[in-house]
Amino acid sequence: MLSYQALLTAVPVVLAAGNVPAIVGETGIGKSALVQEVAQQMGAKLFTTVVSLSEKGDLAMPVPPLTERAFVKTSQYGELADVQFGYTHTLIEIIQWAEAHPGQPIIWFLDEFNRGTQAVQSELMNLVLQRRINTLQLPNEVKLILAENPDATMAGFEDSDYGVVSGDAAINDRTVRLVMRAEVADWLKWAKTASILPTVQQFIAENPGQLAPKIHDADLYPTPRAWQRVSQNLASLATVNVADRSEIQLELLVGDLGETVGREFDHYLTQHQVGLTAQAIYDSTTLSTAVLDQFRAASPDQQQTIMTGLIDQRRQYPLTTAHVALRFNALLATMPADGQVAVALRLAEIPQLLETLADAALTQPGCRQLYDQLTTIGLDNATK
Repeated sequence: MLSYQALLTAVPVVLAAGNVPAIVGETGIGKSALVQEVAQQMGAKLFTTVVSLSEKGDLAMPVPPLTERAFVKTSQYGELADVQFGYTHTLIEIIQWAEAHPGQPIIWFLDEFNRGTQAVQSELMNLVLQRRINTLQLPNEVKLILAENPDATMAGFEDSDYGVVSGDAAINDRTVRLVMRAEVADWLKWAKTASILPTVQQFIAENPGQLAPKIHDADLYPTPRAWQRVSQNLASLATVNVADRSEIQLELLVGDLGETVGREFDHYLTQHQVGLTAQAIYDSTTLSTAVLDQFRAASPDQQQTIMTGLIDQRRQYPLTTAHVALRFNALLATMPADGQVAVALRLAEIPQLLETLADAALTQPGCRQLYDQLTTIGLDNATK
């Protein structure tokens, strides 16, 4: 697999060799943006055809003879009609551009190639294999680039479930497959030039596995393109009044990132809005009075979100570590009773967490305090 930056070198190399690159990558990973940058880098004019939206006959449609000269008279076989073809407007524009700008490279980008029907892919065969459509020969200036989604028949993508149509073996044999991977460093470099909100950039920098997670919800899940939409939506949401904003923010995030990561990022945003991050709570020498005062001043909903965020970051800050347990317990103790119960129930849902905490409590006083507090909350709740 190649990163975005590596592909910026690899794709022009393949084109210069006279071959056709087929860029394979998950949806939203940045294939289209890559081709745009390659075109800019090469000084090429870019034309794009989305193959998944194409129908058979879109590229070249037979039309009746348009002049008398198109009728051929024979002495023995009657009159024959020399059928002409009407070409898609994109192809006409390519030909016109090549004639008007001889020598300038042209890139024809066939996006979502393997999501087109078998009939459409077959129609494109001569284009890719012979650079010809019927009797029309592509100008030498035209370079072809394909983009495909992963196919379960491809090595490394055996579990892929994209709705693709497996390509013809002849296509696979005549193209150079370049597999693209999501690279956090590349995305963050791009994000700085693409007006991506600083909070989004910071979240990805701190949680690189969430840019394009391999293990994700079955329905919606994060992609580099989804994070761009998140940034755009949050910037627009900032113009809405606070009450309406808090009501719809989570749903907007879930709608782009899926339930799991959407909720995690919502917790992250709330922590930063209040100014209480896991780093501020755990990484300082002591839990300052200022941090406790900030937590007390937060609304019950905000307190709940902060505590849920701390629980979600338990891998980085284990609750079985003495100072982490002490500080988590200090915050928990300041919450209203129903908030404490909600936190205790959330912890109880995590497999083996309370058992592990009980073991740590035998040797670490800080863990003992948290475990005793959770036990008290549980007992008090059971008696109500």
